[in-house]
Amino acid sequence: MGFSRDIKTNIVLFLVFLLVYVITFVGNGIIICVIIYSPQLHVPMYFFLCILSFLDLSYSSTVLPKLLSDLLSTAPTISIGACAMQLCFIILLGGTECLLLALMAYDRYLAICRPLHYPVLMRWRTCYWLTAIMWLIAFTLFVLPSILVPVPICYPNRVNHFMCEVLAVLKLACEKIYTSELVIFYTSFMSLLLPFLFILISYTCILASVLKIRTTGRSKAFSTCTSHISVVVLFFGTGMTMYFGPSSQYSSNHEKYISVFYVILTPMLNPIIYSLNNKDVKGTFRKVVVKITALKSASTME
Repeated sequence: MGFSRDIKTNIVLFLVFLLVYVITFVGNGIIICVIIYSPQLHVPMYFFLCILSFLDLSYSSTVLPKLLSDLLSTAPTISIGACAMQLCFIILLGGTECLLLALMAYDRYLAICRPLHYPVLMRWRTCYWLTAIMWLIAFTLFVLPSILVPVPICYPNRVNHFMCEVLAVLKLACEKIYTSELVIFYTSFMSLLLPFLFILISYTCILASVLKIRTTGRSKAFSTCTSHISVVVLFFGTGMTMYFGPSSQYSSNHEKYISVFYVILTPMLNPIIYSLNNKDVKGTFRKVVVKITALKSASTME
């Protein structure tokens, strides 16, 4: 059902969301390219940041292209199979991002609280294994239960949302959905609450450790965490409001606007937050721009 049936409103929304998608695509693409092509950024912290940008890019691409086409359509529709696929990808990517943010907090904890052991504990082999386990856990704990507990859908059906979001789809159920409600609560607890508690514990330890450092070293220690904290607050704040707040009594117009924040706006804001708050990313990006400019000027002179 989207946001509105008014053509003028949909055209304005199309232009807004197209701009958001372009910024998201370019911003996360730049982060990925800068990290891959800059040897000085080949450290675990930026490896995880690169994965975060990939997840944000995939998250937006799962929802926005279909949304953009629907905004220009007089009768937007989606097949049951496509809806199920979009739903599974949203759960997988959202759950993986929650785990990744917890993993990034653990990385910062080791770097600040156990700096001497950090090179051993966060070797590249360990990073690769942690990433593989993260994806496996996300699929096993979040996607698989949703597949194993199918919901019978009534016809005709209208999804009161701009995407196949789990709470919106559940409104179409023909029978009691007690088991599905338990699955949603379990998934929300495992993907949102547990990682968030882990992040809180990690940053409590980091804060206690940083307060022991002399004043001159505190700002440097905090500067490596501010970007991550901003992203955590933005992503988990909107996600918990959606699934643990009063709006969790299934899909409503209020829920659609909350979804815009954590599905559409957060992937756009993440690269901006990291590029503004991170000196290494900004410095490396400037160097890349200078190199490209120098190469262009050299080619024109030839």
